[in-house]
Amino acid sequence: MKVVGLITEYNPFHNGHKHHIEEAKRICDADYVIAVMSGNFVQRGSPSIIDKYSRTAMALRNGVDLVLEIPVCYATASAEYFALGAVSLLNKTGIVDYLCFGSEVGDLSLLKNAADFFTNLPRDYDKTMSELLKTGLSYPHARMKTLHQYFTQSDQEGDQQGFLSVLTEPNNILGIEYMKALKCLSSPIQPITIKRKSAHYHDRELAIDSEANKDTTISSATAIRNKIHNTDPKKPRSLPSTSNDCISALSHIKASIPENVYELLEKDYQKTFPITEDDFSQIIQYKLLSEDSRSLTTYVDITSDLANRMKNLRNYNLSFTQLAQELKSKNLTLTRINRSLIHLLLNIKKSQFTEYNQKGYVPYARILGIKKEASHLLRSMEEKGALPIITKPSKASHQLDSMGMQMLSEDIFAAHVYNQMVYHKYQTIIPNEYQHGITIID
Repeated sequence: MKVVGLITEYNPFHNGHKHHIEEAKRICDADYVIAVMSGNFVQRGSPSIIDKYSRTAMALRNGVDLVLEIPVCYATASAEYFALGAVSLLNKTGIVDYLCFGSEVGDLSLLKNAADFFTNLPRDYDKTMSELLKTGLSYPHARMKTLHQYFTQSDQEGDQQGFLSVLTEPNNILGIEYMKALKCLSSPIQPITIKRKSAHYHDRELAIDSEANKDTTISSATAIRNKIHNTDPKKPRSLPSTSNDCISALSHIKASIPENVYELLEKDYQKTFPITEDDFSQIIQYKLLSEDSRSLTTYVDITSDLANRMKNLRNYNLSFTQLAQELKSKNLTLTRINRSLIHLLLNIKKSQFTEYNQKGYVPYARILGIKKEASHLLRSMEEKGALPIITKPSKASHQLDSMGMQMLSEDIFAAHVYNQMVYHKYQTIIPNEYQHGITIID
């Protein structure tokens, strides 16, 4: 039995994701696909557009056999820790043979070389980075400048252009972090990369489909989310939506997503989604009012400088996105600000996160969904894996130690905050984490 692992968000699931699954199975000659997926909050520092169980169903209906949840502290972390959490989870299942991920470069050797470089940094690298960060540069810009200096001074300018170009694309960067994580964990999982097809990660416009290739139109998740948000029915959201509203709002993205995903979105549109970061604006305003500069620094990604900027704001009556723009500075990217606010929203603290990292990262496998025919994968994980399998959170206290329960409580809290926002916005009740069973597809 061969198993390929995927690290995913499916926010929402689209044709590019389906292509990835099919290519991963083909290239690896895999019998089964396990996806580790972010829950209701994702790595760019925002809520997912639709809840994790809906996205799980999308995955299971399009080639994935088992979906595990990446704990929220890692799902909303920087690229390095996102990768460590996700790869640790795949590694500890004990049954994954390959990790297949998309990249802009599509060249595993280039990504491996970059991963080796960052695993064994030159002696003066950290010092140069520190000095550049103090000048006000953001981390990505400081890194690029540091690398430029290194290649120039070490007479390796011939390697510079290719190496640095790899670091300008988001999926390449994640790929490098996956490779680093595999090495850090001494994992036997074999990495495989697939060159991203068509849409760029940050593209905000949908790809144009052709009559001949409607099923293979690939748009970015960013473009799909953007279109959904910008084509909401022009009426108060408190009023029920009609089928015509759904058709009008979702027809634009129909060519970019599998038909069964379209049907699911059409059924739940304006009932459970879309959810955006601005829906959480009032909670963030409350959190900022209730914390002082010192307590703010206890949250992951919030430095003393950022905490002071937060407390020095003259106006808290801003939306989430407006607040992030106000806090953005030359040395803090918007994504970093967004992640900081999400950590504040979800009470994700540095002390707890440090403990998780020191004690092996992810301590359990939380099942979100599975195909009936793949149920034996759970038995294989029990036999070969190094993780307790959580199917019912109510029984987790018998399976986990105090640290594991703390991490799981963060996942449960994040889900309940998200579900409460769905109810506030659409008056739709999503069962809480103790009532919501795993998604099972025939």
